[in-house]
Amino acid sequence: MALLIIFRHVWWKTLPTRLEELKALQEELAQKVRLIPLKKFPHLVGGVDVSYLSPCNLALGVAVVYDLRKKQVIEEASYEDRVPFPYIPGFLSFREVPVLKGAISRLKTLPEVFFVDGQGILHPRGLGLASHLGLEIGLPTVGVAKKPLVGAFEPPPLEAGAFSPIFLNGEIKGFALRSRRGVKPIFVSPGHLIDLPSSLEVVKRCLSGYRLPEPVRLAHLLSQRLRRERGNCSCRGSGEKGGGENP
Repeated sequence: MALLIIFRHVWWKTLPTRLEELKALQEELAQKVRLIPLKKFPHLVGGVDVSYLSPCNLALGVAVVYDLRKKQVIEEASYEDRVPFPYIPGFLSFREVPVLKGAISRLKTLPEVFFVDGQGILHPRGLGLASHLGLEIGLPTVGVAKKPLVGAFEPPPLEAGAFSPIFLNGEIKGFALRSRRGVKPIFVSPGHLIDLPSSLEVVKRCLSGYRLPEPVRLAHLLSQRLRRERGNCSCRGSGEKGGGENP
């Protein structure tokens, strides 16, 4: 059974009595996550982001495909649907995976790696948003979070590109990366089908003078622009018509 079908079944049940069930599901799915080196450095990198239209209880997911050689966006896609799950730290993927998968399904060109605004394996049960999404789409994913969720680390040196390992249960699960001098670090962890060194390297190569790597930054800008343009339009989500965390 497809994972999203399982999720939709669970979401309709009483939430407080089902969180332990969802934790068990996360632990089960985390066993399916594969951490492997990238065979080659990616040419096309994707970024995804979600924004919310609160009055309408709608989620707007976007996906951007960025050409690292040409330094330009080659494709954008979006998908809108009802918010299916409340915001609960540690369970962000149940809220955002469906709408992100909808946006990705509308892309004509798939990138070699997706950057996700959220955690990868740096998660209490090893299944942050990036890992969960990676299992859904079957492509390499990297978590790029603005805040740490779990783990212990030393602040990296102040210069851009400096990093320090993040430990969880005695193992390195990610990195605190100083993406720009004088700003707070970002938190990088592999999601699925990519390992720790590859995750760090591909994020570093996508830095362009901003705090966030370019694919994630551009996806965030797109989601905010579309949210503003959406404004006070009809509250019926396009997902109803068959179209278009940190955890």
